[in-house]
Amino acid sequence: MSSVVKRTIRSTPYRDAQATWATIVEILSIGGSADARAEMNSVAGIVASTITDQCPLNAPIVATCDGPRTRFYCLYDDDALESDSFNESGVQHDGTKGSWKISIPCLKDDLSWVQAALKEKSSRITARDQAADTPIDKAERAEASESLVLDLKGLLG
Repeated sequence: MSSVVKRTIRSTPYRDAQATWATIVEILSIGGSADARAEMNSVAGIVASTITDQCPLNAPIVATCDGPRTRFYCLYDDDALESDSFNESGVQHDGTKGSWKISIPCLKDDLSWVQAALKEKSSRITARDQAADTPIDKAERAEASESLVLDLKGLLG
């Protein structure tokens, strides 16, 4: 199984949705190509709308590349201001290395327009229904469940 890095970003009202996306872009593209950064910046307004809708609260923004997968969750409201559970530190890998992609969680009602708008600007940045699992999540859970064996006799005996 490939490694996964998790970052939790403070969003509104600590910073607005555009600045939240800019923070994610900075973390992912530090040391990366200027073209990748420009592509991520080109969809800032579209992604900001999903951040404003608090989609990355429970469903992460998932970035994949030739290195570890990175998941970005956001904190909102009082948690964004008062919680110390955020982690906005940089990552140890270039999130734009190789065939990088980013999957953005989105409200089901907005999914078609967000997908269409993203497609006009990028083939690497896509949207998915925030209520649906990503295929990556399903695969990871399947691998984890295969390695977990519960010994009921030992537990109850």
